[in-house]
Amino acid sequence: MKSAGVGVGLIAGIVFVIWMGTGFFIVQEGQQAVITQFGKYKSTVGAGFNWRLPYPIERHELVFVTQIRSADVGRDTVIKSTGLRESAMLTEDENIVEIKFAVQYRLSDARAWLFESKNPSDAVVQAAETAVREVVGKMRMDTALAEERDQIAPRVRALMQTILDRYKVGVEVVGINLQQGGVRPPEQVQASFDDVLKAGQERERAKNEAQAYANDVVPRAVGSASRLNEEAAAYKARIVAQAQGDAQRFSSVLAEYQKAPQVTRDRMYLDTMQQIYGSVTKVLVESRQGSNLLYLPLDKIMQSVASGTGALDAPAAGAAPTVVPAAPAANFSNDPRARDSNRTRERESR
Repeated sequence: MKSAGVGVGLIAGIVFVIWMGTGFFIVQEGQQAVITQFGKYKSTVGAGFNWRLPYPIERHELVFVTQIRSADVGRDTVIKSTGLRESAMLTEDENIVEIKFAVQYRLSDARAWLFESKNPSDAVVQAAETAVREVVGKMRMDTALAEERDQIAPRVRALMQTILDRYKVGVEVVGINLQQGGVRPPEQVQASFDDVLKAGQERERAKNEAQAYANDVVPRAVGSASRLNEEAAAYKARIVAQAQGDAQRFSSVLAEYQKAPQVTRDRMYLDTMQQIYGSVTKVLVESRQGSNLLYLPLDKIMQSVASGTGALDAPAAGAAPTVVPAAPAANFSNDPRARDSNRTRERESR
């Protein structure tokens, strides 16, 4: 009986040791083990070699916490009651858009993932649908499809993270990825919306071209206006200065004329004739008392004087000389009274 009792005890001890050995377990990198005692949460252990009390006292469940998980939101399933797809969303202006996107998330709390929600995967999808419907419900259809389309994903991510934290699901939202054509109008109005979108793009293109044209024309117009203003100011200054000079010259001539009228008239006549005939190269002097015509080739004289030869060349063939009426020829006489009369007539003709 003693030997039988010793054998039973030895067997019981071996069984106990084996039973206790079943409490050892290994947690891989990127995993966490949640230990429960009689079904109640006890602790969470990380990667490595761990031990717990054997089953049925304690159990452990391995959870991948670094793995990126994904959930699709916006399925093509048609709801019979509405005739619309599950991806249909109502906008602020009471229009309908369809949105499809994928939610990428990972676990931040293994205990919350296992014990705070009955079905955490469905909770993530429901939180995503709630967030996207709230975000789109505060946007107009035009902005949701074009202008603010890129802002939908970050807004949904922030609101979704707030909802999941409120319900302690133990999930960290990594990103929201809109699928290709993820934001679009219903198929019934797709063609009309494409026309509206093209019109909007044409409008933006026309605005850009008009802005570019304005950027090119306005600076040139401003420069031209500035140049014209400067030219007008310079012309004004020149004319005013010239008028003032003419007025001063007239005043000085008037003063001299008042002192000696005859001398001033003669000097003015000579100056005027010098200005008129200074640029004339051919002069014909016609005498009133005879038919002889005297031709003075002033151009040839000036050229000969400039060259230093002093020779008088004949006028060029076919040249049209300038005919200028000459002043009345003086009739020189030995009679002093006749000379005085001639001088008087010359002055009167002048």
